[in-house]
Amino acid sequence: MQYLVRNAVLNGYVDLMLTLGRDPLPLMRSVGVDPAALGSGDGWLPVDSVTRLFELSAAETRCEDFGLRLAAARGMSNLGPVGLIAREEPDVRSALGMVLRHVNLHNEALRARLVEANGLATVQIDTAPGITLGRQGIEIAVASVCRILRELLHDDWEPLTVCFVHDAPAVLDTHHRILGSQIQFGHTLNGIVVYARDLDADNAMSDPLLRPYTRQYLEALVPPEDTTTVDRVRTLVESLLPTERCSAAYVARSLGMDRRTLHRHLAGADETFTSLVDSVRVDLAQRYVSRQDRPLTDIAGELGFSALSSFSRWFKDRFGCSPKAWKAAQGSTPPAVGTLIPRLSAD
Repeated sequence: MQYLVRNAVLNGYVDLMLTLGRDPLPLMRSVGVDPAALGSGDGWLPVDSVTRLFELSAAETRCEDFGLRLAAARGMSNLGPVGLIAREEPDVRSALGMVLRHVNLHNEALRARLVEANGLATVQIDTAPGITLGRQGIEIAVASVCRILRELLHDDWEPLTVCFVHDAPAVLDTHHRILGSQIQFGHTLNGIVVYARDLDADNAMSDPLLRPYTRQYLEALVPPEDTTTVDRVRTLVESLLPTERCSAAYVARSLGMDRRTLHRHLAGADETFTSLVDSVRVDLAQRYVSRQDRPLTDIAGELGFSALSSFSRWFKDRFGCSPKAWKAAQGSTPPAVGTLIPRLSAD
């Protein structure tokens, strides 16, 4: 299985590389990471490619603490929807638990859990079977958890111990600055040990009135366990349509495969890339055009059409009427059953 991570994992990467005197773009291309991903926070990248990128970047810059530097400013906000939801949990324990349980919505290769015993709580960071994140990826994950706990508690908070399976680097200055004074290398696990009572603290960022809405939002975000390649392609197509990068080649790269493999997966589900794009456009068009406040020109762009005329022709072919007629029907009385039904193309 090809595991994916959100493009947000690259936040700060270019700036750090430039600070270290290296051009990041050739390195990105060498591992198959499209530099265009830097401008799309909602997209996905293959975990293997990102892992190679971070390890190669650390080697090229001779910066053993590359991952820690990258993670230094990261916290809740870098987790996107998961961070937004965790902010509204009532206490530190439930907020941290929310992040750990749903970290796969940010990075599908990560596994994390909280173990409490004898007054101590241990956040254990692991990976999916067959996945190796490397030193930089593991240190980014552990440092990000540490940063999140500081956000929830206070800036001066330190964990009791930070543990890494890998060996210690030659210089530990950055590790101590970001992770605290007690760090163990060559340990049996990667993670953080804290006092359990620290997790009992109230979450000062929480708003009780928003909590029910964020929980509903989470339920909509969590993918079903039987998520397929077709589901992933649909999700990517929806996010890429407005960017002018919605091509089979780009989607295939985002999923860590070539175009032929992508087409084979889709064919197994009686789909083609063209039919999926068309299906996504139909779903979005109905939703967008029904809203009376959306200009049709904006909708055309959101659906990946270069001109309103192109969108109008496509819409009439699929729905049997113009966008204006559809909008008028939605704004007055509901259309009769059997009318204004979208016609999907076979390809």
